[in-house]
Amino acid sequence: MSNSATGDRAATDSGASHPAAFLASVVGISAAGMGDLPATSLERLRAADVVIGSWRQLNLIDGEIPAERRPWPSPLLPSIEPLFEEFSGRRIVVLGSGDPMFHGIGTTLSRIFGAANIEVLPLASSVSLACAHLGWPLNDTPVVSLVTRPVSAILPPLDQGGRFLVLGRDETTPGEVSSLLTARGHGGARVHVLSDLGGPDAHTQSYRAAAAEPPRSALNVIAVVPAGNHGRSLLPGLPDDSYDTDEGQLTKADVRAWTVCALAPRPGEHLWDIGGGAGSVAIEWLRSTPGTTAAVFERADHRRATIADNARNLGVEHLEVLGEAPESFGEADTDPDVLFIGGGLTAPGLVEAAWSRLKPGGRLVANAVTVESERVLWRLRDRLGGRITRIQVDSETSIGGYTALRPALPVTQWRVTKRVPESTEQGEKHTP
Repeated sequence: MSNSATGDRAATDSGASHPAAFLASVVGISAAGMGDLPATSLERLRAADVVIGSWRQLNLIDGEIPAERRPWPSPLLPSIEPLFEEFSGRRIVVLGSGDPMFHGIGTTLSRIFGAANIEVLPLASSVSLACAHLGWPLNDTPVVSLVTRPVSAILPPLDQGGRFLVLGRDETTPGEVSSLLTARGHGGARVHVLSDLGGPDAHTQSYRAAAAEPPRSALNVIAVVPAGNHGRSLLPGLPDDSYDTDEGQLTKADVRAWTVCALAPRPGEHLWDIGGGAGSVAIEWLRSTPGTTAAVFERADHRRATIADNARNLGVEHLEVLGEAPESFGEADTDPDVLFIGGGLTAPGLVEAAWSRLKPGGRLVANAVTVESERVLWRLRDRLGGRITRIQVDSETSIGGYTALRPALPVTQWRVTKRVPESTEQGEKHTP
């Protein structure tokens, strides 16, 4: 959407309290409705030409607001820009729950239109209200939103062993959380369902996960207190039996830990894992560093299904699972910041195609076991630089009544950073 709407409204807005500099004001509203709104938020609503929100939110504003009420269409994201175009030149107020910048519509609108074009007027978030009610420190409380994510997303914080909060999607979320906790051996976990926080109908239910009760409202925050610490570490190097696999298509725990550390994940980065096998490297990339994303490329249909199952079982169901590389590169949502090549090094054109998609300044890590793949790595190192490392792991084994160390196949690893061209204007490229 262009900024023409801003200019049009600036010409027609003669001193109205809704600032003409913004495409929209996003007003946080609680279950208490207009009674909790500060003066500035009330001003924006009274001056609005149209108010957009969910039906639940729209029903919280009373008849003193003359604006047209418009519920969000479904699906939400594709409808946002067309809806703003429809109301171009009019004063728009968008309703958000509590703090719209905490897993809310404010973050979405700021991303689409730019933060400078959106005014956000927050209230206390539902998480702030929940922590105040429970007596938990807000700064030390992990939060998982299930508004758009599957219930398996609670598994990483559950593995950490501490208490955490869950933002519910609707009245089904408390039951889904309790069912998953019970299925994973956490039926003794204490669950608190805090409903309609900040409003006159606020209510809390408390029970053990295995004895879940029907929720009283669709607007819930769920607090989970595990009974003991029976989880798995989020650091890379999970036991090999954490994964379903076939034909030995699994990067073993010690090499996997080394590899994920070599990939050096940072929040916001996107990984391509080429030759996924069981998906273990991409899965532990995602588990180790919140805010990362990843796509796995695997040619075998049954392995792609296994990767998806492994990702679901380990709480990173958002892992993107795609077909054979490089043919499926065009199906990926975005180019990689980081590349891992665990298979296919000898396939003609694969490394070149992957390197061309890696962003400037991005990192590549490749593992080789066979002599033929290792030769490829040395040639690439000679052309592009980087560093070669040999990983040798010996593990104990029994020989009769004695113990010995048996070496695994050594892994040759190449790490390299793709340099940033000195002059992008000249279209300079650096290819393998």
